[in-house]
Amino acid sequence: MERALAFLLLVTLAGCSSSANQSVRAPVTEPRVAARSIPDSPPTQSMAQVLADYLIVDKSERLLIAYNNGQPIRAYRGLKFGDAPAGHKRFEGDERTPEGIYTIDTRNPQSRFHLSLRISYPNRQDRAFAAQFGRSAGGDIFLHGQPTGYRGPPLKGDWTDGCIALTNEEIEELWRIVPDGTPIEIRP
Repeated sequence: MERALAFLLLVTLAGCSSSANQSVRAPVTEPRVAARSIPDSPPTQSMAQVLADYLIVDKSERLLIAYNNGQPIRAYRGLKFGDAPAGHKRFEGDERTPEGIYTIDTRNPQSRFHLSLRISYPNRQDRAFAAQFGRSAGGDIFLHGQPTGYRGPPLKGDWTDGCIALTNEEIEELWRIVPDGTPIEIRP
């Protein structure tokens, strides 16, 4: 059954428009990452329970893809970012979402938002860049849901301080399938 589902997923992905895939940027590092691309259609629901071993966020597409063994297992669309979503986060308070390769380094079930998975920003390069200007690079960047206690529809527009916001249902699923230590690549 798993082979049949994998075959169906491959056939579906093979049929995707090549013009849409031309806009996908190649990863910045690691040759093993180069084989990963962002599919045009979400993978099948039955694959969602497999643990993710790599995440790609495409800010321009507002899309997060969870991978296992180089195969997409889940897609989340309509992501919300910081109030200034274009460009890499450089300084505390700039309202930008970082770009680059980081890891999910911890989780917070008692967050101000519905569950949160912390992204390892800032790294050594981020801190060094900010220090050149006598500033802090900031930190506490998370994948998270809606504000805790909020009961309405998902908030509209970019409303975080640089985090990546999803619906509560989406972050609950990510919470289950993304272990600590999972790499996350955030593309422009």
